[in-house]
Amino acid sequence: MKISRICAVIVNSDLKMIREVEPVADLFEVRIDLIGEGWKRVVSELRKPWIACNRAPAEGGQWRGTERERIEPLLQAAEMGADIIDIELNTENLVNIIRSIKQRAKCLLSFHDLEKTPPLEEMKDMVRRQLKAGADCCKVVGTARKPEDNLAILELIRAFPETKLIAFAMGPLGLVSRVLCPLAGGEFTYASIERGKESAQGQMTVREMRAMYDMIPA
Repeated sequence: MKISRICAVIVNSDLKMIREVEPVADLFEVRIDLIGEGWKRVVSELRKPWIACNRAPAEGGQWRGTERERIEPLLQAAEMGADIIDIELNTENLVNIIRSIKQRAKCLLSFHDLEKTPPLEEMKDMVRRQLKAGADCCKVVGTARKPEDNLAILELIRAFPETKLIAFAMGPLGLVSRVLCPLAGGEFTYASIERGKESAQGQMTVREMRAMYDMIPA
């Protein structure tokens, strides 16, 4: 069985908490839009692979500057050793940005629907668009409005067995898809470093997620 991978999401510069979860996390996501100016100090202390993300408000982030200012730290992160740069599929000037990113890091192209989980065929088209644009890894995230949305997400993962794909549904009803994402063939799943510091609705903590996976027989 595939080993379940957990990406711990860093939303502040609390290095003590980061150190405490490091042994049970497989990689980190550095949310530049949430951390603020201290993000460079944070990444200088990381000892595991990390993803740089500067999420746009339209897809659930809190970046308040211009679009050009949003992209700049992502390119800086690639220069500073980020393993993966997360950039939204709907980003302006995407082709040139991807070209710059790939000189130093892998490119994760992402899409987030904050209102619903799109129909399965629409999500498949989204993955195809991401791959066509040059994604090394694809990410499609919906918002669960009914339990059946979890099934659609898992079917999406199974539809692309040769693709590095992260897919799940946000919100309380999407918890099942978060847990099952890597078990169904997804690249990894996301978890918060501590309760109350979630970067999106429905996140479990790293320790909770790891404890759950440890209960599954190898």
